[in-house]
Amino acid sequence: MKLIRFGNKGNEKPAIQLQNGKRIDVSSFITDYDENFFGTGGIQRLQAWLENNQSKCPEINEDIRLGAPVVRPSKIVCVGLNYAKHAEESGMEPPKEPVLFFKATSAIVGPHDDIVIPKGSVKTDWEVELAIVIGAKASYVSEKEALNHVAGYVLHNDVSEREFQIERSGQWVKGKSCDTFAPLGPFIATPDEVGNPNNLRLWLKLNGQTMQDSNTSDFIFNVQEVISHISQFMTLLPGDIISTGTPFGVGLGLNPPKYLIPGDEVELGIEGLGISKQKVVAYSAKV
Repeated sequence: MKLIRFGNKGNEKPAIQLQNGKRIDVSSFITDYDENFFGTGGIQRLQAWLENNQSKCPEINEDIRLGAPVVRPSKIVCVGLNYAKHAEESGMEPPKEPVLFFKATSAIVGPHDDIVIPKGSVKTDWEVELAIVIGAKASYVSEKEALNHVAGYVLHNDVSEREFQIERSGQWVKGKSCDTFAPLGPFIATPDEVGNPNNLRLWLKLNGQTMQDSNTSDFIFNVQEVISHISQFMTLLPGDIISTGTPFGVGLGLNPPKYLIPGDEVELGIEGLGISKQKVVAYSAKV
């Protein structure tokens, strides 16, 4: 199953994307894809309901805006330096255990919404990432049990401001949490749609030029290891996002480095998780 949310910002409704590509509104059955939905067997309940009600669901116009496919989760936990070649291009030793940091949930936007370069930024960067959506509360879970806590997977552009992240004092969260820095989607794909999450091609293009092209088989810590590890330090709640790191090819790693500027267009995708595209715009003061 592929879960999507559609409509104007702040007023999205839940829907699903069918195998034939058509999208249908399921808001007559559920309010939203949130912690309550995922934590109460929502995917299974929705599947059962659709058996008798799919034909009654309104079809959604193809040109309607897609929002992030999960309503604001309790947290986004990110894993840094989780691809061997990315650690190499960053000039860092592969970590001995997952490097964890947070990304503010206020950074979440839809898959085709604009990336806004923050006020004062000169080093805004791109990062294609596989993100995990938690489906059941996870605390002190083993690697063997980890996948039982997964609701699905989603494409994530972990947009990052490198000066804020690295050159200014404090933790990485400052360079990761600016508004619009977490485009998610176009959909959450349930595990049966994805297969092995540790063997998926992922890629990113900047203005049509391929910058990142790799596979999650280059993970230093795979999906099961990451979920289990994080759950030793915090409880993962239904709907929470774990972003598993980015492969080589980010702007910071180029010689010389290259960063996003207004007018750029970023396109990215992961095998089985669709494609997203964002235009880059300059910050302007809100009225």
